[in-house]
Amino acid sequence: MDDDDSDSDHHPFDEEEIEWKMKWKNKYLLGKMKENDPDAFYTLTDNMLPTNMTDEEWEELGRDASNNTLLEIVEFSDISLDDSFKLSFFFRGLTSSSSIEQMNLFQNEFSIAGVRSMVPFLQNATNLREMDLDCNNFQSEGFNALFRALSNSPIEMLECCNCGIESIEIHTEHVPKHLTVLRLNENGIDADGCRELAKLLQGGDSTLNKLHVDENKIDDEGVAILVDALQNNTSLQILDLMLNQGITAEGMKMFLKLVNDVSSIKATLQSNRTLQELNFNYQNDMQIKQHINMATHINAKNENDAEAAGQEKVIETQLHSVKRAELARLQGVTRSFYSEINPLHLPEVLALAGRHHGQ
Repeated sequence: MDDDDSDSDHHPFDEEEIEWKMKWKNKYLLGKMKENDPDAFYTLTDNMLPTNMTDEEWEELGRDASNNTLLEIVEFSDISLDDSFKLSFFFRGLTSSSSIEQMNLFQNEFSIAGVRSMVPFLQNATNLREMDLDCNNFQSEGFNALFRALSNSPIEMLECCNCGIESIEIHTEHVPKHLTVLRLNENGIDADGCRELAKLLQGGDSTLNKLHVDENKIDDEGVAILVDALQNNTSLQILDLMLNQGITAEGMKMFLKLVNDVSSIKATLQSNRTLQELNFNYQNDMQIKQHINMATHINAKNENDAEAAGQEKVIETQLHSVKRAELARLQGVTRSFYSEINPLHLPEVLALAGRHHGQ
């Protein structure tokens, strides 16, 4: 059979039939959600919705989602949930949930008004763990309102990349108590913003495990603020600062000293032993990169034994003349390693080195 004969077998109404079946299926699934049917589904997405929904239909959809005890994921992306209509009416209905774990509303361009419409839901969503709000336009005021609304939430991951955020206000009494991942890439956060973010890293009850602030306006002043906050931090393992063009070699050296301070054996032992990944543009200074990577690798290898991480850094750097000379030069240290060793402690130091090398 030639191509022309094959084409003649194509039914002109196939696409219309498929579209009709999809609409019927989606209507059926939305009805099942309203009935809280356990045999229905656990995800509500924008491609399940009919076109040109009225305000009342959006509000009704929100109520159905609020009343459902099985719905786990809501994902509306790139469908122009403008503040005046869709989003506000949806959250007028969706004011609480005991089952929704993940809310994805990325790339909808809503502003502070959209965030405000979510507040009742955010304050009464008892199982919400993840929220992705990337590529919207709620700016600094929206982020600050969002963070306050989430203060008593079980939220663990929050993404607000490319949302026009420039200034941040974090009140220690309004910090989400379970937040482990915060992504704020492609905003306008500067040193003042770092001062606020530092509040999430200080104190013994810090929970933040990953902080992503790529492509912002962070400079060496911001680095100094973050480094100071991380001196005694025992939660943050990953810090991403790529494409922050204001960070110079001086800022890199601050991070190097944070993870491996060679000014004394005590300083090396007490250097940050939690950071496992530190990413920023090294501006072709590969020597600093190698030393930072070595220290963070030691932290990762000894994730559950901070004391062992400190001891390995002493052995790999303080007892390695070439590496220590390089680190001392980069950190402006002029004292000799041996000048600070009490002769009474020398056997202990040698024993530590011997155990490391299996002797």
